[in-house]
Amino acid sequence: MTAFAWRSAVASAVLAAGVMAGVFAGASVAAKEAQPLADDPALEQRAMNLAQELRCLVCQNQTIADSNADLANDLRNQIRTMLKQGATDAQVRDYMTARYGDFVLYQPPVKSTTLLLWFGPALLLGGGAIALVVAVRRRRLLPDEDPASADEERRAIELLERQEEGRS
Repeated sequence: MTAFAWRSAVASAVLAAGVMAGVFAGASVAAKEAQPLADDPALEQRAMNLAQELRCLVCQNQTIADSNADLANDLRNQIRTMLKQGATDAQVRDYMTARYGDFVLYQPPVKSTTLLLWFGPALLLGGGAIALVVAVRRRRLLPDEDPASADEERRAIELLERQEEGRS
């Protein structure tokens, strides 16, 4: 390997290392910093237990404890603030429900406005099963189609042959 080729290889390696360092540095700058926990570990545990019971309104399939959305972060901070001010767990749940509705609860209560949420899937499954049974029974009741008689078969062949002769 010549000296020039060796210097080129070293320069390429240094350039690649610089690009990789820039990529990793940019990624670490874009990452969010972890939020500091409450000073009181018992309070933080209560806040996290409550956060596990509340749905992230942005993600909708995660609790606010699991979500990284800005709204989830704000709601976790709201929970901490309310608990520091002496609110009970029930008061925090009531506040969140009053503000965002029963949807914010991961296990909404069974009441008239949530009956469809609780029993809708079972009703749909039952309705589908009934429709399937009805369709199968109707199909069984249909008469079997009679096969064509020898006379009908001969006539059909004659008609097809005439049609073929007309095309020729």
